Amino acid sequence: MFPADEPSDDRFLCGRLRLLQPRKGYRAATDPVLLAAACPATSGDRVLDLGCGAGAAALCLGLRVPGLALSGLELQPGYADLARDLAQVVAAQGGMADLLGHSMGGKAAMMLALTQPARVRRLIVADIAPVAYGHDQSRHIAAMRALPLDGLTTRAEADRRMAATTPDPALRAFLLQSLDLKAEGGPRWHLNLDALDAAMPQILGWPDPPGRFDGATLFLSGADSAYVGPQHRAAIIALFPAARFARISGAGHWLHADQPRAFADAVEAFLAGG
Repeated sequence: MFPADEPSDDRFLCGRLRLLQPRKGYRAATDPVLLAAACPATSGDRVLDLGCGAGAAALCLGLRVPGLALSGLELQPGYADLARDLAQVVAAQGGMADLLGHSMGGKAAMMLALTQPARVRRLIVADIAPVAYGHDQSRHIAAMRALPLDGLTTRAEADRRMAATTPDPALRAFLLQSLDLKAEGGPRWHLNLDALDAAMPQILGWPDPPGRFDGATLFLSGADSAYVGPQHRAAIIALFPAARFARISGAGHWLHADQPRAFADAVEAFLAGG
């Protein structure tokens, strides 16, 4: 399950959660904790975590809300593979589910709704559209690779150094969440930057699957994000004719982290209404 080296033993939620996770590749930082805090689940609900990694978000949510039926799905290379894996999880949990997915997880949720609509009751897609994107996030990977790690002891110093390649302080703060300053042998990135860079065309793409989902669907976007714009409405309506649209003020692409309370309120309102 883990790479050949021993997993690290990490603590979250002031020590309430002990998490074993690989020392190399993707590692949980603060983002899954924020995502768990924004999830409007109540006791007795069934919750799917798309792209769960070592399970930090699901486990944090389970500690906050007792009595949940939690399932985690780790990301695979292709969206069609993701949808098939997700369908197996939904089938094992009763055959139909309300799905919420953000960004890449949103594309996986859309794929399942389009290819196996009987598995999806209601769909919430957070800040992503069913399109291939032309922008390239590899510049952020390049900025992380370019950060001099020698002698780093504080995140403040890492932020100062990274400002030379990444002028946006909010983006720097997000990227630096994945920097492990206490790693054995010196600071290193939690993320597998080479794998992310190689998979970027697939992550940004969209396979244009056949099918249509007629169920209740909410496209929830950050008002400061360009991922879902007027130019995407036609493609969305063609695949999701019952789609509704909402935007959260003061939020960008990571809307659940930028405005967690507003995000949770919007999700709760949609689920309560249908």
